[in-house]
Amino acid sequence: MKRWLLILCALGYAILLAARPQEASAAVAEALNLCLTRVIPSLFPFLAVTALLLRLGMASWLQGIFAPVMRPLTGLPGVCAAPVLMGLLGGYPAGAKAAAELCEDGLITRQEAELLLGFCNNCGCAFLYAYIGVGMLGSPRAGLWLIAVHTLSALLSGAVLCRLARDRGRPSLPCSLPEKPLTLSAALSVSVRSAAAAMANICAFVVLFRTLADLLPGDLPAWALGVLELVSGASVLAPGAAGFVSAAVIAAWGGLCVHCQTLSVIGDLSPRWHWAGKALQALFSLFLAGAAALFLYR
Repeated sequence: MKRWLLILCALGYAILLAARPQEASAAVAEALNLCLTRVIPSLFPFLAVTALLLRLGMASWLQGIFAPVMRPLTGLPGVCAAPVLMGLLGGYPAGAKAAAELCEDGLITRQEAELLLGFCNNCGCAFLYAYIGVGMLGSPRAGLWLIAVHTLSALLSGAVLCRLARDRGRPSLPCSLPEKPLTLSAALSVSVRSAAAAMANICAFVVLFRTLADLLPGDLPAWALGVLELVSGASVLAPGAAGFVSAAVIAAWGGLCVHCQTLSVIGDLSPRWHWAGKALQALFSLFLAGAAALFLYR
């Protein structure tokens, strides 16, 4: 069933491309420009620096700092705070990439990494504040409220998911620097190559889904476009309470484009908790944003 659904979707996309070749070419050019001017400049340095910091042992001191918060909230070790922070600061899919690297380095179990994917992969605070809050909703105050709603909904999702899942795998390895740490040059080389490979996948999915969004009818509501691609959905938001709530929900869900980007950077980790977490976060965001709108737009 899934295979036939994918075949039908791909066939429909091919028909759109064939029926509107000029619009498709313009949409691809616009998507490539988006990658060159916004996606790569904002995300590539962050992915590279994040990977470098993790390989140089940043996780070791995060373990002690955040253990008193992460353990009671989610039951996960303090080192898991790193992907959560990376996701909120760097945006999709920086948090997922950091979680996969912690698992690859043996600092968390496979099961812990998969649980972490359910709430560490988030929309960046800068995007929420500047692009959606100030740019689309016309309110810096709305941008700050969006950040609060997005962060709280992610943490609530993590708390729920981690109580639903009982299998955490083997006990986590001690979170400390390896006996023979990588040299700075070796760590930098590995981190840059990893970030470059991730960016190639991310940009490919941005072009694919942004082009599809541009070929669809122009009168689709924000939530419908947001289900497909986050930026397209955010670009048609209208100021007001309805736009604010819609922004919170589509930012929490992320869009199919973000989900495909996430799948491209997590290796062989299962995305089951990622899907559950984003759906749960979108639901929490709906109620939290609705409550916040009562104060913001009264």
